[in-house]
Amino acid sequence: MKKTLEEFKAFALRGNVVDMAVGIIIGGAFGKIVSSLVSDILMPVLGLLIGGIHFNDLKFVIRSAVVESGKVVSPEVSLNYGNFIQVTIDFVIIAFSIFVLIKIISKLSFKKAEEEKAAPPPPPPADVQLLTEIRDILKEKKTADPASLAGRQLLLPGNRHFYTDCRIPSSCGNGPAPS
Repeated sequence: MKKTLEEFKAFALRGNVVDMAVGIIIGGAFGKIVSSLVSDILMPVLGLLIGGIHFNDLKFVIRSAVVESGKVVSPEVSLNYGNFIQVTIDFVIIAFSIFVLIKIISKLSFKKAEEEKAAPPPPPPADVQLLTEIRDILKEKKTADPASLAGRQLLLPGNRHFYTDCRIPSSCGNGPAPS
C-alpha cells in the first residue's frame, strides 16, 4: 500500500501532470468568462440589432404542450436552435481566443530560441584546443618542409612545453624540449 502511494505521489507531482491540471482549471475558468461575455454582452446586442430577438428563445416547436386544468399534461417538444447558435458562438470565440494566445506564446518562444541561437558558443575546453593545435601541426608536418617547423612549441597542461625541432631527426616532434 505504501509503495502504491509513493508511485501515485511521484505520478501526481510530475511536472506535466501538474501543468495539465493547472491548464484545465484555468481553461474552465476562461470558458466561464467567455460564456458570460457571449451571453451577457454580445448576444443581447446582436439580438437588438436583428429586431429584439433573444437567441435562447429561438426554437422550432414540434409539438405544443398539452395543458388541462392549469397543469401541464405533456410538455412541449421543440428544437432549441437559438441555444445552439449561442453555444456555437461561445465555441468560436473561445477557439479564436486560444488560437491568439497560442500564437503569442509561439512568437515569444521563437524569439527566445533566436536569442539562444545568437549567443556565441562557449570556447572549447583547454584539452580540446591543445588536441586541435597538435592535429594542425601534424597536418603541416605532413605537407611542409621539416625545416619550416623548427622551433615550434606547444604549451601542454602543467606548463610543460613540447618542441617540434625537426633539425635534429631524433627529436622531430617526439618529445619535450631539450635542456
